[in-house]
Amino acid sequence: MEQPNITSHGAGVLTPRFWVLVVLAGIAAGLLGALMMALLFNVQYAAFGYHSGTLQHGVEQASAVRRVASLLIAGAFGGVAWYLLRRYTRGEPSEIDEAVWSGDGRLSFRRCLGTSVISEVVIGMGASIGREAAPKLLGGASASVLAGWGGLSPQQRRLLVACAGGAGLAAVYNVPLAGALFTAEILIGSITLPVMLPAIACSWIATATAWIYLPHHATYIGIPDYRFTGSLMTWSLLAGPVIGLISAGYIRLIGWVSHHRARGTRALFAPVAAFGILGVIGIWYPQLFGNGLDMARDAFLGVGSLALLLALFALKPLVTAMCLASSASGGLFTPTLSTGAVLGGALGIAWNLAWPGSPSGAFAMVGAAAMIGAAMQAPLSGLALVLELTHSGFGLMVPMMAATLIATLVAFHVDGYSIYSARLPAYTADSAPADGRP
Repeated sequence: MEQPNITSHGAGVLTPRFWVLVVLAGIAAGLLGALMMALLFNVQYAAFGYHSGTLQHGVEQASAVRRVASLLIAGAFGGVAWYLLRRYTRGEPSEIDEAVWSGDGRLSFRRCLGTSVISEVVIGMGASIGREAAPKLLGGASASVLAGWGGLSPQQRRLLVACAGGAGLAAVYNVPLAGALFTAEILIGSITLPVMLPAIACSWIATATAWIYLPHHATYIGIPDYRFTGSLMTWSLLAGPVIGLISAGYIRLIGWVSHHRARGTRALFAPVAAFGILGVIGIWYPQLFGNGLDMARDAFLGVGSLALLLALFALKPLVTAMCLASSASGGLFTPTLSTGAVLGGALGIAWNLAWPGSPSGAFAMVGAAAMIGAAMQAPLSGLALVLELTHSGFGLMVPMMAATLIATLVAFHVDGYSIYSARLPAYTADSAPADGRP
Protein backbone atom coordinates (compact mmCIF):
# COMPACT_ATOMS: atom_id res chain seq x y z
CA MET A 1 0.00 0.00 0.00
CA GLU A 2 2.99 2.31 -0.32
CA GLN A 3 2.67 5.51 -2.30
CA PRO A 4 5.23 6.09 -5.08
CA ASN A 5 7.05 8.67 -2.98
CA ILE A 6 7.87 6.14 -0.24
CA THR A 7 11.22 4.52 -0.87
CA SER A 8 12.77 1.73 1.15
CA HIS A 9 15.54 4.16 2.12
CA GLY A 10 13.10 6.75 3.45
CA ALA A 11 10.76 4.30 5.14
CA GLY A 12 13.74 2.65 6.81
CA VAL A 13 14.26 5.77 8.89
CA LEU A 14 10.92 5.31 10.67
CA THR A 15 11.91 2.57 13.11
CA PRO A 16 10.00 1.91 16.36
CA ARG A 17 12.83 3.56 18.30
CA PHE A 18 12.61 6.62 16.08
CA TRP A 19 8.85 6.91 16.71
CA VAL A 20 9.37 6.78 20.47
CA LEU A 21 11.85 9.64 20.17
CA VAL A 22 9.41 11.60 17.98
CA VAL A 23 6.89 11.49 20.83
CA LEU A 24 9.50 12.54 23.39
CA ALA A 25 10.79 15.31 21.12
CA GLY A 26 7.25 16.62 20.61
CA ILE A 27 6.67 16.76 24.37
CA ALA A 28 10.02 18.47 24.92
CA ALA A 29 9.36 21.02 22.16
CA GLY A 30 5.93 21.84 23.62
CA LEU A 31 7.21 22.24 27.17
CA LEU A 32 10.23 24.30 26.18
CA GLY A 33 8.12 26.44 23.87
CA ALA A 34 5.65 27.17 26.67
CA LEU A 35 8.55 27.96 29.00
CA MET A 36 10.01 30.46 26.53
CA MET A 37 6.64 32.16 26.10
CA ALA A 38 6.18 32.38 29.87
CA LEU A 39 9.57 34.08 30.08
CA LEU A 40 8.70 36.43 27.21
CA PHE A 41 5.33 37.48 28.63
CA ASN A 42 6.67 38.13 32.13
CA VAL A 43 9.54 40.21 30.79
CA GLN A 44 7.05 42.25 28.75
CA TYR A 45 4.89 42.87 31.81
CA ALA A 46 7.88 43.95 33.90
CA ALA A 47 9.46 46.11 31.18
CA PHE A 48 6.36 48.14 30.32
CA GLY A 49 4.37 47.94 33.55
CA TYR A 50 1.19 46.20 32.39
CA HIS A 51 -0.39 42.90 33.39
CA SER A 52 -2.80 41.93 30.62
CA GLY A 53 -3.57 42.68 26.99
CA THR A 54 -1.20 43.09 24.08
CA LEU A 55 2.39 44.28 24.02
CA GLN A 56 1.38 47.22 21.84
CA HIS A 57 -1.17 48.32 24.43
CA GLY A 58 1.46 48.08 27.15
CA VAL A 59 3.98 50.08 25.13
CA GLU A 60 1.42 52.76 24.30
CA GLN A 61 0.61 53.17 27.99
CA ALA A 62 4.31 53.47 28.91
CA SER A 63 6.06 56.83 28.87
CA ALA A 64 8.55 57.77 26.17
CA VAL A 65 11.37 57.59 28.71
CA ARG A 66 10.36 54.07 29.73
CA ARG A 67 10.20 52.91 26.11
CA VAL A 68 13.72 54.12 25.35
CA ALA A 69 15.11 52.97 28.69
CA SER A 70 13.70 49.47 28.25
CA LEU A 71 15.47 49.05 24.93
CA LEU A 72 18.73 50.56 26.17
CA ILE A 73 18.74 48.07 29.04
CA ALA A 74 17.89 45.28 26.60
CA GLY A 75 20.80 46.31 24.39
CA ALA A 76 23.25 46.41 27.29
CA PHE A 77 22.08 43.05 28.63
CA GLY A 78 21.95 41.38 25.22
CA GLY A 79 25.33 42.71 24.10
CA VAL A 80 27.16 41.42 27.17
CA ALA A 81 25.21 38.16 27.46
CA TRP A 82 25.59 37.16 23.82
CA TYR A 83 29.27 38.15 23.80
CA LEU A 84 30.05 35.97 26.83
CA LEU A 85 27.93 33.07 25.59
CA ARG A 86 29.61 33.06 22.19
CA ARG A 87 33.05 33.38 23.74
CA TYR A 88 32.68 30.48 26.18
CA THR A 89 30.79 28.18 23.82
CA ARG A 90 32.87 28.93 20.72
CA GLY A 91 32.51 26.28 18.05
CA GLU A 92 29.42 24.67 19.56
CA PRO A 93 26.67 24.34 16.89
CA SER A 94 23.58 26.46 17.56
CA GLU A 95 22.00 27.06 14.13
CA ILE A 96 19.27 24.52 13.45
CA ASP A 97 19.04 25.33 9.74
CA GLU A 98 22.75 24.79 9.25
CA ALA A 99 22.75 21.63 11.39
CA VAL A 100 20.02 20.06 9.26
CA TRP A 101 21.06 21.36 5.83
CA SER A 102 24.82 20.90 5.93
CA GLY A 103 25.63 19.19 9.22
CA ASP A 104 24.80 15.97 10.99
CA GLY A 105 21.96 17.41 13.06
CA ARG A 106 23.99 17.89 16.22
CA LEU A 107 23.26 20.98 18.32
CA SER A 108 24.76 22.20 21.58
CA PHE A 109 21.93 22.27 24.10
CA ARG A 110 23.63 24.67 26.50
CA ARG A 111 24.44 27.21 23.78
CA CYS A 112 20.96 26.88 22.27
CA LEU A 113 19.40 27.38 25.70
CA GLY A 114 21.52 30.45 26.40
CA THR A 115 20.81 31.96 23.00
CA SER A 116 17.08 31.34 23.38
CA VAL A 117 16.78 32.83 26.86
CA ILE A 118 18.70 35.97 25.90
CA SER A 119 16.65 36.34 22.73
CA GLU A 120 13.29 36.11 24.52
CA VAL A 121 14.39 38.58 27.19
CA VAL A 122 15.40 41.27 24.70
CA ILE A 123 12.28 40.68 22.58
CA GLY A 124 10.17 41.04 25.70
CA MET A 125 11.86 44.38 26.32
CA GLY A 126 10.96 45.54 22.79
CA ALA A 127 13.63 44.35 20.34
CA SER A 128 12.29 44.00 16.79
CA ILE A 129 13.08 40.33 16.14
CA GLY A 130 10.95 37.21 15.98
CA ARG A 131 10.08 35.18 19.06
CA GLU A 132 9.83 31.84 17.20
CA ALA A 133 13.59 31.30 16.90
CA ALA A 134 13.95 30.25 20.55
CA PRO A 135 11.29 27.49 20.63
CA LYS A 136 12.37 26.33 17.19
CA LEU A 137 15.99 26.13 18.31
CA LEU A 138 15.25 24.51 21.67
CA GLY A 139 12.98 21.96 20.02
CA GLY A 140 15.81 21.02 17.68
CA ALA A 141 18.38 20.98 20.49
CA SER A 142 16.25 18.69 22.65
CA ALA A 143 15.81 16.35 19.68
CA SER A 144 19.58 16.34 19.15
CA VAL A 145 20.06 15.21 22.75
CA LEU A 146 17.38 12.54 22.40
CA ALA A 147 18.93 11.32 19.15
CA GLY A 148 22.24 10.87 20.96
CA TRP A 149 20.60 8.90 23.76
CA GLY A 150 18.70 6.77 21.25
CA GLY A 151 21.72 6.03 19.07
CA LEU A 152 20.05 7.29 15.89
CA SER A 153 21.82 7.40 12.56
CA PRO A 154 22.80 10.81 11.13
CA GLN A 155 19.84 10.66 8.71
CA GLN A 156 17.41 9.90 11.53
CA ARG A 157 18.94 12.60 13.74
CA ARG A 158 18.55 15.28 11.06
CA LEU A 159 14.93 14.31 10.51
CA LEU A 160 14.16 14.26 14.24
CA VAL A 161 15.83 17.64 14.79
CA ALA A 162 13.90 19.14 11.87
CA CYS A 163 10.59 17.72 13.16
CA ALA A 164 11.19 19.13 16.63
CA GLY A 165 12.24 22.50 15.22
CA GLY A 166 9.00 22.81 13.29
CA ALA A 167 7.11 21.55 16.33
CA GLY A 168 8.59 24.32 18.46
CA LEU A 169 7.20 26.91 16.06
CA ALA A 170 3.87 25.06 15.94
CA ALA A 171 3.57 25.01 19.73
CA VAL A 172 4.04 28.72 20.40
CA TYR A 173 1.70 29.86 17.62
CA ASN A 174 -0.85 27.02 17.87
CA VAL A 175 -0.27 26.08 14.20
CA PRO A 176 0.31 22.29 14.08
CA LEU A 177 -0.25 21.87 10.34
CA ALA A 178 1.94 24.84 9.46
CA GLY A 179 4.63 23.53 11.82
CA ALA A 180 4.65 20.19 10.02
CA LEU A 181 4.81 21.90 6.63
CA PHE A 182 7.62 24.13 7.92
CA THR A 183 9.57 21.00 8.80
CA ALA A 184 9.04 19.40 5.42
CA GLU A 185 9.11 22.39 3.08
CA ILE A 186 11.88 24.44 4.70
CA LEU A 187 14.04 22.34 6.99
CA ILE A 188 13.98 19.08 5.00
CA GLY A 189 12.96 20.38 1.58
CA SER A 190 10.91 17.31 0.74
CA ILE A 191 7.18 16.71 1.17
CA THR A 192 7.08 12.92 1.29
CA LEU A 193 5.33 10.55 3.66
CA PRO A 194 8.52 9.50 5.50
CA VAL A 195 8.97 13.19 6.29
CA MET A 196 5.38 14.32 6.78
CA LEU A 197 4.31 11.51 9.11
CA PRO A 198 6.83 12.25 11.90
CA ALA A 199 6.54 15.99 11.23
CA ILE A 200 2.76 15.91 11.78
CA ALA A 201 3.09 13.69 14.84
CA CYS A 202 5.75 15.87 16.44
CA SER A 203 3.88 19.12 15.72
CA TRP A 204 0.52 18.01 17.10
CA ILE A 205 2.11 16.54 20.22
CA ALA A 206 4.08 19.74 20.83
CA THR A 207 1.05 21.94 20.22
CA ALA A 208 -1.18 19.91 22.55
CA THR A 209 1.56 19.85 25.20
CA ALA A 210 1.98 23.63 25.05
CA TRP A 211 -1.74 24.04 25.84
CA ILE A 212 -0.69 23.42 29.44
CA TYR A 213 0.21 27.13 29.47
CA LEU A 214 -0.62 28.65 26.10
CA PRO A 215 -4.20 29.31 24.86
CA HIS A 216 -6.09 26.97 22.53
CA HIS A 217 -7.49 29.72 20.32
CA ALA A 218 -6.01 31.37 17.24
CA THR A 219 -3.07 33.72 17.67
CA TYR A 220 -5.07 36.45 15.92
CA ILE A 221 -8.57 36.37 17.34
CA GLY A 222 -11.61 38.16 15.99
CA ILE A 223 -10.46 38.34 12.36
CA PRO A 224 -13.53 38.64 10.09
CA ASP A 225 -14.30 35.93 7.57
CA TYR A 226 -13.58 38.02 4.50
CA ARG A 227 -15.21 37.08 1.21
CA PHE A 228 -13.89 36.69 -2.30
CA THR A 229 -14.43 39.60 -4.70
CA GLY A 230 -13.37 40.29 -8.26
CA SER A 231 -11.58 43.40 -7.08
CA LEU A 232 -9.46 41.44 -4.62
CA MET A 233 -8.70 38.74 -7.19
CA THR A 234 -7.49 41.25 -9.74
CA TRP A 235 -5.44 43.04 -7.12
CA SER A 236 -3.81 39.76 -6.07
CA LEU A 237 -2.65 39.03 -9.60
CA LEU A 238 -1.14 42.50 -9.91
CA ALA A 239 0.28 42.67 -6.39
CA GLY A 240 1.96 39.24 -6.54
CA PRO A 241 4.94 40.37 -8.66
CA VAL A 242 5.35 43.53 -6.57
CA ILE A 243 5.39 41.59 -3.32
CA GLY A 244 7.79 39.07 -4.85
CA LEU A 245 10.27 41.81 -5.79
CA ILE A 246 9.95 43.42 -2.37
CA SER A 247 10.50 40.02 -0.73
CA ALA A 248 13.65 39.49 -2.79
CA GLY A 249 14.94 42.88 -1.67
CA TYR A 250 14.09 42.05 1.93
CA ILE A 251 15.93 38.73 1.67
CA ARG A 252 18.99 40.53 0.31
CA LEU A 253 18.85 43.02 3.17
CA ILE A 254 18.68 40.23 5.74
CA GLY A 255 21.53 38.39 4.05
CA TRP A 256 23.71 41.50 3.93
CA VAL A 257 23.26 42.45 7.58
CA SER A 258 23.75 38.83 8.66
CA HIS A 259 27.12 38.67 6.93
CA HIS A 260 28.21 42.15 8.10
CA ARG A 261 26.88 42.07 11.64
CA ALA A 262 28.90 43.38 14.56
CA ARG A 263 31.58 40.98 15.77
CA GLY A 264 34.18 40.88 18.49
CA THR A 265 34.10 43.68 21.01
CA ARG A 266 31.85 45.74 18.70
CA ALA A 267 29.10 43.24 19.50
CA LEU A 268 29.23 44.40 23.13
CA PHE A 269 28.06 47.91 22.27
CA ALA A 270 26.23 47.62 18.94
CA PRO A 271 22.95 46.34 20.47
CA VAL A 272 22.78 49.36 22.78
CA ALA A 273 23.00 51.72 19.81
CA ALA A 274 20.62 49.72 17.58
CA PHE A 275 18.01 49.09 20.28
CA GLY A 276 18.28 52.70 21.46
CA ILE A 277 17.50 53.99 17.97
CA LEU A 278 14.52 51.65 17.83
CA GLY A 279 13.36 53.02 21.20
CA VAL A 280 13.47 56.60 19.92
CA ILE A 281 11.57 55.71 16.74
CA GLY A 282 9.12 53.80 18.91
CA ILE A 283 8.11 57.01 20.66
CA TRP A 284 6.10 57.80 17.53
CA TYR A 285 5.58 54.24 16.27
CA PRO A 286 5.05 51.87 19.23
CA GLN A 287 3.88 49.20 16.77
CA LEU A 288 7.56 48.56 15.96
CA PHE A 289 8.30 47.15 19.41
CA GLY A 290 8.58 43.38 19.60
CA ASN A 291 8.09 40.91 16.79
CA GLY A 292 5.23 42.73 15.04
CA LEU A 293 2.37 40.45 16.11
CA ASP A 294 0.11 43.33 17.14
CA MET A 295 0.99 45.29 14.01
CA ALA A 296 -0.23 42.40 11.86
CA ARG A 297 -3.38 41.99 13.92
CA ASP A 298 -4.35 45.63 13.37
CA ALA A 299 -3.76 45.27 9.64
CA PHE A 300 -5.93 42.12 9.50
CA LEU A 301 -8.69 44.00 11.28
CA GLY A 302 -8.44 46.90 8.85
CA VAL A 303 -7.07 49.31 11.46
CA GLY A 304 -4.72 52.07 10.29
CA SER A 305 -4.54 54.80 7.69
CA LEU A 306 -2.67 54.60 4.40
CA ALA A 307 0.09 56.85 5.74
CA LEU A 308 0.53 54.79 8.92
CA LEU A 309 0.61 51.46 7.08
CA LEU A 310 3.18 52.75 4.58
CA ALA A 311 5.35 54.08 7.39
CA LEU A 312 5.25 50.76 9.23
CA PHE A 313 5.99 48.88 6.01
CA ALA A 314 9.12 50.99 5.47
CA LEU A 315 10.28 50.99 9.09
CA LYS A 316 9.69 47.40 10.28
CA PRO A 317 12.22 45.73 7.93
CA LEU A 318 14.78 48.44 8.66
CA VAL A 319 14.60 48.23 12.44
CA THR A 320 14.57 44.42 12.29
CA ALA A 321 17.64 44.43 10.06
CA MET A 322 19.28 46.94 12.39
CA CYS A 323 18.72 44.66 15.38
CA LEU A 324 20.17 41.68 13.51
CA ALA A 325 23.15 43.75 12.35
CA SER A 326 23.95 44.56 15.97
CA SER A 327 24.61 40.81 16.55
CA ALA A 328 21.22 40.06 18.10
CA SER A 329 19.89 36.51 17.66
CA GLY A 330 16.24 36.01 16.87
CA GLY A 331 13.66 34.97 14.32
CA LEU A 332 12.20 36.61 11.26
CA PHE A 333 8.85 34.91 10.81
CA THR A 334 6.49 37.42 12.47
CA PRO A 335 8.45 40.55 11.44
CA THR A 336 8.20 39.35 7.83
CA LEU A 337 4.53 38.41 8.08
CA SER A 338 3.65 41.75 9.69
CA THR A 339 5.54 43.62 6.97
CA GLY A 340 3.49 41.80 4.34
CA ALA A 341 0.28 42.52 6.24
CA VAL A 342 0.80 46.29 6.43
CA LEU A 343 2.02 46.37 2.82
CA GLY A 344 -1.08 44.48 1.66
CA GLY A 345 -3.32 46.75 3.73
CA ALA A 346 -1.72 49.89 2.33
CA LEU A 347 -1.89 48.71 -1.27
CA GLY A 348 -5.49 47.62 -0.69
CA ILE A 349 -6.52 51.05 0.58
CA ALA A 350 -4.98 52.63 -2.52
CA TRP A 351 -6.63 50.03 -4.78
CA ASN A 352 -10.03 50.68 -3.24
CA LEU A 353 -9.85 54.26 -4.46
CA ALA A 354 -10.05 52.92 -8.02
CA TRP A 355 -12.08 49.74 -7.47
CA PRO A 356 -13.87 49.56 -4.11
CA GLY A 357 -15.36 46.34 -2.87
CA SER A 358 -13.08 44.69 -0.29
CA PRO A 359 -11.98 45.85 3.18
CA SER A 360 -8.30 46.58 3.72
CA GLY A 361 -8.04 43.65 6.15
CA ALA A 362 -8.65 41.20 3.30
CA PHE A 363 -5.78 42.71 1.32
CA ALA A 364 -3.61 42.53 4.44
CA MET A 365 -4.21 38.78 4.78
CA VAL A 366 -3.36 38.15 1.16
CA GLY A 367 -0.27 40.34 1.45
CA ALA A 368 0.89 38.54 4.60
CA ALA A 369 0.58 35.09 2.98
CA ALA A 370 2.37 36.22 -0.18
CA MET A 371 5.18 37.95 1.70
CA ILE A 372 5.91 35.16 4.16
CA GLY A 373 5.58 32.48 1.46
CA ALA A 374 7.97 34.30 -0.85
CA ALA A 375 10.44 35.28 1.87
CA MET A 376 10.59 31.73 3.26
CA GLN A 377 10.46 30.24 -0.27
CA ALA A 378 7.74 28.02 1.14
CA PRO A 379 4.30 28.83 -0.32
CA LEU A 380 2.43 25.98 1.38
CA SER A 381 3.79 26.96 4.77
CA GLY A 382 2.92 30.59 4.13
CA LEU A 383 -0.68 29.79 3.26
CA ALA A 384 -1.13 27.38 6.17
CA LEU A 385 0.37 29.85 8.62
CA VAL A 386 -2.05 32.64 7.75
CA LEU A 387 -5.05 30.29 7.86
CA GLU A 388 -4.10 28.72 11.19
CA LEU A 389 -2.94 31.95 12.81
CA THR A 390 -6.30 33.60 12.10
CA HIS A 391 -8.70 30.62 11.90
CA SER A 392 -10.10 32.61 9.00
CA GLY A 393 -9.30 33.42 5.38
CA PHE A 394 -10.76 30.37 3.66
CA GLY A 395 -12.97 32.66 1.60
CA LEU A 396 -9.78 34.33 0.36
CA MET A 397 -8.06 31.09 -0.58
CA VAL A 398 -8.08 31.62 -4.37
CA PRO A 399 -6.62 35.16 -4.40
CA MET A 400 -4.29 34.23 -1.54
CA MET A 401 -2.94 31.27 -3.48
CA ALA A 402 -2.52 33.33 -6.63
CA ALA A 403 -0.59 36.12 -4.90
CA THR A 404 1.58 33.67 -2.93
CA LEU A 405 2.40 31.62 -6.01
CA ILE A 406 3.39 34.64 -8.10
CA ALA A 407 5.34 36.33 -5.31
CA THR A 408 7.27 33.16 -4.45
CA LEU A 409 8.03 32.50 -8.12
CA VAL A 410 9.33 36.03 -8.66
CA ALA A 411 11.51 35.93 -5.53
CA PHE A 412 12.82 32.51 -6.56
CA HIS A 413 13.90 33.73 -9.98
CA VAL A 414 15.52 36.88 -8.60
CA ASP A 415 17.85 35.07 -6.18
CA GLY A 416 16.47 31.77 -4.96
CA TYR A 417 17.42 32.47 -1.35
CA SER A 418 15.11 32.66 1.64
CA ILE A 419 15.25 34.62 4.89
CA TYR A 420 16.75 31.46 6.41
CA SER A 421 19.31 30.44 3.80
CA ALA A 422 20.47 34.03 3.26
CA ARG A 423 21.62 34.20 6.89
CA LEU A 424 23.86 31.13 6.74
CA PRO A 425 27.60 31.19 6.00
CA ALA A 426 28.61 30.76 2.37
CA TYR A 427 27.78 27.25 1.21
CA THR A 428 30.26 25.64 -1.15
CA ALA A 429 30.90 22.21 -2.57
CA ASP A 430 33.72 21.80 -0.04
CA SER A 431 31.24 22.16 2.82
CA ALA A 432 28.74 19.66 1.44
CA PRO A 433 27.88 16.70 3.68
CA ALA A 434 29.93 13.58 3.12
CA ASP A 435 26.86 11.45 2.45
CA GLY A 436 26.11 13.35 -0.75
CA ARG A 437 22.93 15.13 0.33
CA PRO A 438 22.13 18.30 -1.63
